[in-house]
Amino acid sequence: MSTPTFSVADIRKTFLDFFASKGHTVVASSPLVPGNDPTLMFTNSGMVQFKDVFLGTDKRPYVRAASVQACLRAGGKHNDLENVGYTARHHTFFEMLGNWSFGDYFKRDSLKWAFELLTTVYKLPADRLWATVYIDDDEAYDIWTKEIGLPPERVVRIGDNKGGKYQSDNFWMMADTGPCGPCSEIFFDHGPEVAGGPPGSPEQDGDRYIEIWNNVFMQFDMQPDGSVKPLPAPCVDTGMGLERLAAILQHVHSNYEIDLFDALIKAAARETGCTDLANPSLKVIADHIRATSFLVADGVIPSNEGRGYVQRRIIRRAIRHGYKLGRKTPFFHKLVPDLVALMGDAYPNLAQNAQRVTDILKAEEERFFETLANGMEILDAALAGDAKVLPGDVAFKLHDTYGFPLDLSADVCRERGLTVDEAGFAAAMDKQKAQARAAGKFKMDRALEYTGVANTFTGYERLSETAKIVAIYVDGTAAAQLRAGEAGVVVLDTTPFYAESGGQVGDQGVITSGSARFAVEDTLKIKADVFGHHGTLTTGTLNVGDTVAAEVDMALRAATMRNHSVTHIMHKALREVLGAHVQQKGSLVNADRTRFDFAHGAPVTDAEIREIERRVNAEILANTATEARVMDIESAQKTGAMMLFGEKYGESVRVLDIGTSRELCGGTHVQRTGDIGLFKVVAEGGVAAGVRRIEAVTGQNALAYLQQLEDTVGQAAGALKAPVAELTNRIGQTLEQVRALEKEVAALKGKLASSQGDELAGQAVDVKGIKVLAATLAGADAKTLRDTLDKLKDKLKTAAIVLAAVDGDKVQLAAGVTADSIGKVKAGELVNFVAQQVGGKGGGKPDMAMAGGTNAAALPAALAGVADWVAQRT
Repeated sequence: MSTPTFSVADIRKTFLDFFASKGHTVVASSPLVPGNDPTLMFTNSGMVQFKDVFLGTDKRPYVRAASVQACLRAGGKHNDLENVGYTARHHTFFEMLGNWSFGDYFKRDSLKWAFELLTTVYKLPADRLWATVYIDDDEAYDIWTKEIGLPPERVVRIGDNKGGKYQSDNFWMMADTGPCGPCSEIFFDHGPEVAGGPPGSPEQDGDRYIEIWNNVFMQFDMQPDGSVKPLPAPCVDTGMGLERLAAILQHVHSNYEIDLFDALIKAAARETGCTDLANPSLKVIADHIRATSFLVADGVIPSNEGRGYVQRRIIRRAIRHGYKLGRKTPFFHKLVPDLVALMGDAYPNLAQNAQRVTDILKAEEERFFETLANGMEILDAALAGDAKVLPGDVAFKLHDTYGFPLDLSADVCRERGLTVDEAGFAAAMDKQKAQARAAGKFKMDRALEYTGVANTFTGYERLSETAKIVAIYVDGTAAAQLRAGEAGVVVLDTTPFYAESGGQVGDQGVITSGSARFAVEDTLKIKADVFGHHGTLTTGTLNVGDTVAAEVDMALRAATMRNHSVTHIMHKALREVLGAHVQQKGSLVNADRTRFDFAHGAPVTDAEIREIERRVNAEILANTATEARVMDIESAQKTGAMMLFGEKYGESVRVLDIGTSRELCGGTHVQRTGDIGLFKVVAEGGVAAGVRRIEAVTGQNALAYLQQLEDTVGQAAGALKAPVAELTNRIGQTLEQVRALEKEVAALKGKLASSQGDELAGQAVDVKGIKVLAATLAGADAKTLRDTLDKLKDKLKTAAIVLAAVDGDKVQLAAGVTADSIGKVKAGELVNFVAQQVGGKGGGKPDMAMAGGTNAAALPAALAGVADWVAQRT
């Protein structure tokens, strides 16, 4: 039986259509950043978006689902990055075809439909299919052999129980306890011409038998003692690698030979100039453009931590492989249109963000290309000769100075059969971190060994509280007492002080008891639910067990709350004005201003800032009440509350409604939007590739800012003797006058230079047939020096000239050599001869060069030596 060829797009559509015909709801691919699982760095399987359903904490309006899920395995526990480019089937980004049953159908339908799709729809030959079942899963074995008709010799029982029951590749567990169950995997036999044995055999790691589909049957609840209980509603979770299936359907053995990768590899060859389409570097580039583009589309921007660092590693690995192919300028971003043409229909989010993806990748390329060549020189030098290991300190220098992630250096070493001293790298990294901590202002709260109970925070309701001291720390060590003049940390059983969190700074204020007064300068978390009050005891003594009065600085808290509340409203306005791709990347909220970093690929225009200000101030004028509700995370998600990218949330969260914005936030906020008073953006700029920063002020600070601007405008109007209303016109008139005067001055300087040039020409001396002139030109600037130099060269015909201008101690130099003399004298060498004597240096072309200096007193002697210097070279 011949197998028809299916394109990747056909395979996706056929899969979804098939399961839709079986009553499944087709569900869109979820983002690569899991929204419901803080334990995962990236979505690595199709079931991730359904995890809460399996755990029983979420219920969907359907009991059957199917999807084609974008997945990534390039960070954390699930990391295939180092294998990409070296194997036929490893990818960073891949697509998973999956179908699910949530307490509906079970093994029989799951396996029969899988076999029907593969053999009847995709037309795979049934005699090339094998299956595995868990060792004691007689039900699945019987379905395969007695109902589907797969020969018993091609149905392999996996698992020998040597490590204890349920310890097997064919038994799936979500965790040490909880939902679990047996698996049944489907394999395709590539034929005897390919090395390798069937699953379960000693030769199973060969490439002949390739797993294409795994059916997981969640039917048990694993108990802490290792026993299992039947689940009340057994479920099915399946996954089939699209790339692996495509390779089989398209009659190729490597995933990199399928139509999608064929097109991407050809695009990579086009941009790198590589004509060998089998080159592994092209495979790396083709794989990585998918991963990095989908990551940007889902909001992951290159950075130096977390998901952003994984993104940076993948991008730079691709760039290095392009560099290896001879591409010395940015090229990687040019593959985005090719990718969108191939996958944009299936993933609309990628197509919608195509330009932003291109811009982010281009910016990262430009950043890395600035240091790539130097870094590669150092790496090549370190690996020269008989070197077997790249020293750890060199690997760290490449990382720290040239932006080479460790695995990029390891990638280069692996290509040459070498290794990296990773222990030495880690030691160098630890040393740098220790030096950074020693040099910085390191707050020690998190290092305090506090073993007591959590404190109660009452700062949402009131700013003063009667409390009891439960712990005191001096110099990071627990103490029973704090004396006047000592700095320390005080822990209370109840506190109105907000501890720094979520971008909002910690509260300041006082803690008093009798004559004792402790000035709280900052409040930080020792643990998630324990606040430490940093400060200095100005008078008296404080003891553990004392009853104290804790009072927050009301003015600072009020100003901070205004800035924090407006940040929520501003975030919403940014998304409305700039686009839904805007995501928070960091914030700092204090009493002075709010500073907000967000993902956006271009400067925010003045018009956009005005619109953002208009929207935010409209919310303030509406004076709506702020509402805070505490609920479980699932309920919060259903309210539509924005969950900030990269944040981890507990089981209970606080949902804040401020104006029309709704976010999860534990900070302190105004009671009504009108309490903010006024909002004004004071600064906007870039802080990293694809990340912008806005700074804004509110309330009294906004008023003070506007009054300062008004004073500045008034002073400018006074200086120009114009009413404020006419200031713009008067500035324009003044600039026109300045430009006219500059032209007049330039013309006068030109005339002066011409007259001086005529006089200077007569001072030239003949040195072996070359007219040599070294002189000072009074009142000249750089342009005048160059213009005069050109005129003297025309006049003297064959010449070497140095002209100088003096302004205080500073010296400006220009050297010129006529075309017929540059074979003997170079202008750059001539100007440097003079510059070095007057405390400077310079350079330029053989016929024209400029320099500067700082020692005008040495100029006469330096000029006097020019003729002899020329004589020595002719």
